[in-house]
Amino acid sequence: MTPADRTAPRLRLDAALDGLATTFRGMTAVPDEDNCECHWGSAEDLARLKTPDVELDPDLLRRTWQASDWRDHGAVLRRILPRFAADLVGGQVPLFDMVDAGRSFGRGYWWRWPADQAASVREFLHAWWSDSLTAPDAAVPAYELLALCAEASGTVTPWLAVWDATAHPAADRQLAEAVDLWGLDLLCDRLPWSAWEHDEEKLGELGAWLIRHAPARLVSQGASEELHHVIRLLGLTESARWEDPHWPW
Repeated sequence: MTPADRTAPRLRLDAALDGLATTFRGMTAVPDEDNCECHWGSAEDLARLKTPDVELDPDLLRRTWQASDWRDHGAVLRRILPRFAADLVGGQVPLFDMVDAGRSFGRGYWWRWPADQAASVREFLHAWWSDSLTAPDAAVPAYELLALCAEASGTVTPWLAVWDATAHPAADRQLAEAVDLWGLDLLCDRLPWSAWEHDEEKLGELGAWLIRHAPARLVSQGASEELHHVIRLLGLTESARWEDPHWPW
């Protein structure tokens, strides 16, 4: 990918953010929406969610997407989505909140929304993912964004497929960084992000994908022998891993 080609993912992402702003303009929380004033916020805060296109301050936005007890989470998510998405892309949401941000998308069941709305969210997630894989200085690295996308969509399949198809030094570098960060969790049969329950399907798919696709990219990045051993150990049974001289404990 040439420098000129690199602009394409960013332009796609900018267009996707514009698409969210257009699609969800004028959205509000449902009229009977409610939440606890002691734990969430004031009646004035709630009124702002029921008023279209009023600017939300960062603290109100954070409290809103983090809350899990809305009567109609989908409507609340549609109300905040343009600003929420822009803040996510711009790095205003801390990296340690990426999993919870993805779950906020998932609680909204956005794929069940009207076709144009669901398509707008889907395009945003895919555009952001493609941009993160090729950006030299993405605010949210791909190995963090994968957790959001997986929680938002319920699957790792499409995101890994795009990573596999993205031939770019940044994508290779971030895969090496991911193996370094994820290795111990994966070797202990845990997803490398906080999960409410053990997800055998996601874990198995992620491990199998790394076994197939990580070695060549690790070589291209001059990765350490230790990282190559992590991938090799993933391909062994648990007992064989524990008996291997390169088992990390």
